[in-house]
This record gives sequence, structure tokens and C-alpha cells, in this order.
Amino acid sequence: MAVGRHPLVAHEGRWHIALAVAVAGAVHYYFDWMWALPLWGVAMLVTLLFRDPPRTIPADPLGIVCPADGRVVAIEETRDPYLDRPAKCVTVVTSVFSVYTHRSPVEGKIMEAWYKRGGLLPRWGRTESEADCNALWIQTDEGDDVVTVQLAGPLARRILCYKQPGERIGQGERYGYLRFGSRVDVYMPITSRVTVTLGEKVNGGSDLIAFLVRSSQAAGGG
Repeated sequence: MAVGRHPLVAHEGRWHIALAVAVAGAVHYYFDWMWALPLWGVAMLVTLLFRDPPRTIPADPLGIVCPADGRVVAIEETRDPYLDRPAKCVTVVTSVFSVYTHRSPVEGKIMEAWYKRGGLLPRWGRTESEADCNALWIQTDEGDDVVTVQLAGPLARRILCYKQPGERIGQGERYGYLRFGSRVDVYMPITSRVTVTLGEKVNGGSDLIAFLVRSSQAAGGG
């Protein structure tokens, strides 16, 4: 198993944390610690929100790693709108208090990326056609296609994605960030074996949500 090399606090939140600490420190210095106490509490909360703990990545090349912290809210057989194919889709919703980092579900090459600007809609009513969303098509070295989609929640207005088509990406590798709650959809081959259940709480980068199944395995029932 590999451990993701990420800082304990995400670099995306460094300015938010610095501002909160600076304000609390200034009030503490120029006024009184009692006045500053609530502001120190805010600074601690901001630091907590932008935490980015290291994760132990499962050493299973056929495993599909959960891309984000949150709760599984949907498991379905559907049509992948990006690759126009039958697929299984697992949806994970993160809360405002979840870790905001997004990680790659599989190792492979990024074949294509899609970004679409959406409107201000509640998270639960959003689809790929309505919300801000960013999708990455990752193809494994064995030719399996997985699409991971970042969808912005009602408080999130900027999707961060650090990978481009043509680049390689590792299983569980940090590739994106979405502040203050989001949704992640993972489209995988229809033959994939999903291992999570509805309502299950999952951790990005360390929990497996499914396994890729080879043609020979499917034919043999394994």
C-alpha cells in the first residue's frame, strides 16, 4: 500500500487560514484575549475545514478508489453521458465539513477532460447538465475506461482540477479540489463489481468503491 504524500493542511486553504489567524492575532494584540477568543475559534474551524490528511492507497490494480470523502447516495446502471456507453455509476456527496480533496479512482492516462459552467442550484437537484462540473476520462493500461466527475455544491463556485489530457495519473493521486461541499460521480464499465452500499460513509483515496472485472473473469463468474 502507498501513502498519499499530501500536507496535513491543503495548500488551497492557506490564504483563508492566514487571514483568519491574522485577524485573530491583531485583535488579541491590540485589544484583549477575551475579544479575540471567538476569532481564534474561527481560525481553528477554518484550519479544520482545509485539512488534508494523508491516505493509504490500496495496492489493488483492479480496485476503483473512492475519489472523495462523503456518503454514497446513488448506485445505478445508467448511460455514461461522456463516453456514450452503458455504465455503472456511484455517486458520493461531500458535506461542508468533509475533506475537500479529490483523488483519482484508477491509474492510467487522461484521455479527455470536459468542463461546463452551470447555474446556482441546490446540490441535490443538480445534474451534469445543470451544475458546474468537470469530468476526466481516465483509461487504464489494460484499456478500462473510468470517468470521474466533479460537481459543485450550492456553496462551491470554483472547481479546481490539476490534470490535463495526455498526462498520466496514479491511483489515489490528488488531482482536484472543491471547497464547501460537492458531489462526485464515477462512471465505470458495466461489468464492474460495486462493493459499497447506499448510505455508506467513504474516505477518498483509501476506500474502494468497486472492482474492474476482466472479460475472462466475467465469463467464468469470478
